[in-house]
Amino acid sequence: MLKITQNAECQTVITTFETSPGTAQDLMDALQDAYEMFVSKQAGFIAAGLHINDAQTRIANYSQWGKREDFLAMLRSDEMRDRNRHINTLCKSFEPVMYEVAGVY
Repeated sequence: MLKITQNAECQTVITTFETSPGTAQDLMDALQDAYEMFVSKQAGFIAAGLHINDAQTRIANYSQWGKREDFLAMLRSDEMRDRNRHINTLCKSFEPVMYEVAGVY
């Protein structure tokens, strides 16, 4: 279960995808498949959420990992590298960024 807490002993990753209404659902399907079939089964995975804006031009992904190295190992795996090549064809850009939780309200 995704739980946002300050000083949590986990790695938070937020990824934003810039897409278009014509490919947003295909991108969302690819992301959901990646989480269901691969990402959620990787060591250190805690939870994730996918969000899409009303205009279907942006998708945001919030995920939590046991530690930074867990996320990086998943990202560098052959499986995820292949998936990311496909995901890249469905969006203009995407960028995963690691964060620390600075406050919860």
